[in-house]
Amino acid sequence: MTTWLDAVHWNGQGLVPAIAQDASTGRVLMVGWMNREALQRTAESGTAVYWSRSRQQMWHKGEVSGHVQRVREIRLDCDADVILLQVEQVGGIACHTGRARCFFRRLEDGQWVETDPVLKDPSQIYGS
Repeated sequence: MTTWLDAVHWNGQGLVPAIAQDASTGRVLMVGWMNREALQRTAESGTAVYWSRSRQQMWHKGEVSGHVQRVREIRLDCDADVILLQVEQVGGIACHTGRARCFFRRLEDGQWVETDPVLKDPSQIYGS
């Protein structure tokens, strides 16, 4: 039986990139990866679940930090190879560095400049 998950074009590792975007501001918060199970669990639970490539395991966003992503909408791009999650970022921090978003560096005159402040010290979020 074909399901909505079969429409997704998974890469050779069975993954698809997933962009998390703030549903109210449109600001891109982060990019993660999902396998079939992570996408299905995200759709069923209403909160973002990713596949951690470094740990090789399912990762429920906010399971340690409390910074859960409540999913408002799931979209699939025109090539069916990128997922867009429109989310409410609980606690206002999406990045493990303690920032609102992972895209906190901007290229200026050939240098990466940090443009977004640390909102909370990561050691206070994750421990030492």
